[in-house]
Amino acid sequence: MSLIRLVAREFFGMFVDDGNLALLALVLVAAVAAAVKLLALPPLLGGALLLVGCLAILLLSVRRAARATNR
Repeated sequence: MSLIRLVAREFFGMFVDDGNLALLALVLVAAVAAAVKLLALPPLLGGALLLVGCLAILLLSVRRAARATNR
């Protein structure tokens, strides 16, 4: 069973380096897509929300990585 976990972790690691970053990005895309479809949010505003949200997620990721290297 540990071999399967190891293979799965390595496979996941080939595509995703920071799991938290990937999860937050997926949640952001889903939330903005739902807002555009269900709440009739203008697509241009949805794009702006995606841009600002991605920048915020990246900032959080960089801050977390910087704190981890300073320890």
